[in-house]
Amino acid sequence: MAESFVLNTGARIPSVGLGTWQIQPAAVGDVIYAAVKAGYRHIDCAAAYRNEKEVGLALKKLFEDGVVKREELFITSKLWSGNHAPEDVPEAIGTTLEDLQLDYVDLYLIHGPIRIKKGTTMSPENLLPTDIPATWGAMEKLYDSGKARAIGVSNFSCKKLEDLFAVARVPPAVNQVECHPVWQQDKLRKLCQSRGVHLSAFSPLGSPGSPGVNGPSVLSNPIVTSVAEKLQKTPAQVALRWGVQMGQSVLPKSSNEARIKENIDIFGWSIPEDLMAKFSEIKQVRLLRAEFAVHPQSGYNSVVDLWDGEI
Repeated sequence: MAESFVLNTGARIPSVGLGTWQIQPAAVGDVIYAAVKAGYRHIDCAAAYRNEKEVGLALKKLFEDGVVKREELFITSKLWSGNHAPEDVPEAIGTTLEDLQLDYVDLYLIHGPIRIKKGTTMSPENLLPTDIPATWGAMEKLYDSGKARAIGVSNFSCKKLEDLFAVARVPPAVNQVECHPVWQQDKLRKLCQSRGVHLSAFSPLGSPGSPGVNGPSVLSNPIVTSVAEKLQKTPAQVALRWGVQMGQSVLPKSSNEARIKENIDIFGWSIPEDLMAKFSEIKQVRLLRAEFAVHPQSGYNSVVDLWDGEI
């Protein structure tokens, strides 16, 4: 079974990555070191997570200790909403590369179709309308320069992805979105497959306990737990394995060493077709709705607007 997927650039993206959102700066170094020792080769970062400096120190130590070589790792980072102006994009990746102590990232994403004034926080008075074509033009230049080996987007609906395709010289390699058995993204997955865009799943376990996450639990969903019982696996392993079998990379976050190991132990077994079919019976609910971006100044007057009806 796929331990990696091929992007439209020809590069391979490992199918399990470590998410670093909400891992405290003081803890993230040890978490990354443990994850790479456990076999992870894909680390998902972002300037917005405010821990890239500490991630960089951990990467430096891994390289110095001979645990792994730079070219064996796949490192993603993301352009924050305050840096969408084309002139701010090179500066943003420059800061990220400096913090991560790297010459390039394997993937650089527009963190979301949401823009705020430079140097401000995500609050209503700071929201601005996006200009994705202009921002994407600056992203393409990063790809040309080699500072980003692939470029893509995050939190883009089908419509926003289609709009980007209409103007892109370099097509996006990845769309990183919320995706798990309770929000399966069927329509978006089909579009991505038809367009050669890899779907990458953040919150593949439903992000229990995270701010802004409301709705049913993925890990206690009766179908997930019954499949786990039948296969003698944990609900988390089943949710992650489901994602990989659907063709997407999955980005579980944990700072617990036992769970970090458990989350990558999803190879060498599979969910049989009859059990995979049961997942289509799960009632679908988007857990991360991003209500904070709904405001006349952002151009989104409702959550329906933001997600183009995909809620």
